[in-house]
Amino acid sequence: MSEIPERRGARAAVLIILVALTALVAPACRPVEEAAEAPPVAATPTRHAKPSGRRPGVVNIDTEQGLNSTTAAGTGIVLDPSGFVLTNNHVIQGATSIKGTDTDNRRGYPAQVVGYDRAGDIAVIRLTGATGLKPAAFGDASTVRVGDPVTAVGNAGGKGGTPTVVTGRVISLGQAVTARDESDGTSERLTGLIETSAPIRPGDSGGPLLDAGGRVIGINTAASGGTEMRRKGARRGYAIPSGRALEIARQIQRGQASRTVHIGPTALLGVKVRGAGGTAGALVAEVVPGTPADAAGVPVGVVIVSLGGSPVDSPATLTDLMLSHHPGDTVRIEWTTPQGARQYSDLHLTSGPPQ
Repeated sequence: MSEIPERRGARAAVLIILVALTALVAPACRPVEEAAEAPPVAATPTRHAKPSGRRPGVVNIDTEQGLNSTTAAGTGIVLDPSGFVLTNNHVIQGATSIKGTDTDNRRGYPAQVVGYDRAGDIAVIRLTGATGLKPAAFGDASTVRVGDPVTAVGNAGGKGGTPTVVTGRVISLGQAVTARDESDGTSERLTGLIETSAPIRPGDSGGPLLDAGGRVIGINTAASGGTEMRRKGARRGYAIPSGRALEIARQIQRGQASRTVHIGPTALLGVKVRGAGGTAGALVAEVVPGTPADAAGVPVGVVIVSLGGSPVDSPATLTDLMLSHHPGDTVRIEWTTPQGARQYSDLHLTSGPPQ
């Protein structure tokens, strides 16, 4: 599993279309900055056999973020023999190239993004040329109870090789957390999670949380690492229930885009933006050389207020609007200058990394 790279709040600029602003090599894994807002589900602890150490269909994922000259690592779960792999969106976010290594046959494959859901933190990639892979066995997360033993498996520390295995128990169900992404300083609210005492680490995000029978009941997505939680001595892990993750993954495999699900390559605009200081829009903090925004002469310091005829009131809105477009589209972008003049340009979008 691949944990979430801690999101650095000090860096607010976001590259549209999804360029993480990381300066260091970082295993994918997000820490939780706020957790346990939902009360634990009342359930009678149940006894099971010793948690399984089986590692079914686990893939080590390594990515390069060429626009930032960085690398990252995470984990994935094999969905079928032809190479479809389930992982977290934050594992592949900003990646300009992806490699997946199947830990059963020890072979590495270049991978392509099939689609992703930013809000649900789920993505599907496909390992190019893969055949005969051993899929993971999925269980029913609705049967999970507080006290159940669990095993978390993943590419801890981004070291590759044989996946690491840690065990724990289910602490609570239906939890809500705010996960911080170190790569771009943004935060994401995740709900309905399985909370466990299994100590997942950076690099584990996207990997399986297994029940006592070795079945996948969750996809590890975040770890508690905030100062307050460390003082309490609690190192917790959070996982997306398998049923929800599979529902999104199957939608992606069917090629069904929606308001939250993006299918196929991501369109690139090429600006890093931040909030406009109380003014509606997205302030251009940087223009990436060689991108459509650069070619169109979008200046640094202007505030983007419209894309494709739709109003832009924040950086998040600009990102959402970009996700409705694809490489090859021509869109009109409008901005206001510091002097108050309104200008526009028509841009031909190219292909970039996933958001």
